[in-house]
Amino acid sequence: MIDIHTHILPSVDDGAQDWNDTLNMARAAVAEGITTLIATPHHANGKYINRANEVIEHTRHINEQLKNAGVPLSVRSGQEIRLHGDWLQAWYRMELLTLADSRYVLIELPSSRIPKEIYELIYELNIINLKPIIAHPERNAEVMKHPKRLADLIERGAWAQVTTHSLLGDFGRQVEKLAWSLCKSGLIHIVSSDAHHIEHRGFRLRESYDVIGQRMGEKWKNYFLNNAQCVIDDKPFEIRPVEEPLSGNILQRLGSLLRKE
Repeated sequence: MIDIHTHILPSVDDGAQDWNDTLNMARAAVAEGITTLIATPHHANGKYINRANEVIEHTRHINEQLKNAGVPLSVRSGQEIRLHGDWLQAWYRMELLTLADSRYVLIELPSSRIPKEIYELIYELNIINLKPIIAHPERNAEVMKHPKRLADLIERGAWAQVTTHSLLGDFGRQVEKLAWSLCKSGLIHIVSSDAHHIEHRGFRLRESYDVIGQRMGEKWKNYFLNNAQCVIDDKPFEIRPVEEPLSGNILQRLGSLLRKE
């Protein structure tokens, strides 16, 4: 398994606080069957700054330490980049990272809303052949009230990543219901842990895939598994198991699912 959104680097954000935390997270990941994960420390979120060159160096050092500790886990470089007005300029200043040297970038929205600037950014990123993945939209207050606005972002050229803890109810029943509704409506393309610490924000990736298989079927489980590999391989995401257009019918289905649940 591959996890594309983690906070495993020590002492850079609100994830692992020291090497012991990192080592414990790495061992937990291997125990779940994770072979590769992407370190995505917070960047430009108003509290943490983790520029590209710093993240690359931290990741290189962690891989050396894990190898010396005998932990068979590959850590790749990335960032969870908050939407901000200087985004494109920061890209051209080489302060930003894609996920594992791919064309995919992980973008975090404010938890309370969908800023109008994201629409222009998606357009600009598509022009320069970057593929924006919206991190945990199920935890965004505006998406909770108006799920079709996520569909609008996707129609404009974005993708979306749901968090394992959302699917498993760790963020409350409302977030859990929305997470599953978005998945069933084809508005989620990838599953990841957003792991911060083994005790209060672990991986739970295998457990989530098992539940997806039970609730949505093996085709969907494999779809999400394969899309994580697509990030590492820098390939397009697979075609969704349900062959419906991403507007019209899918929005009607989304509304129906939300009413049922």
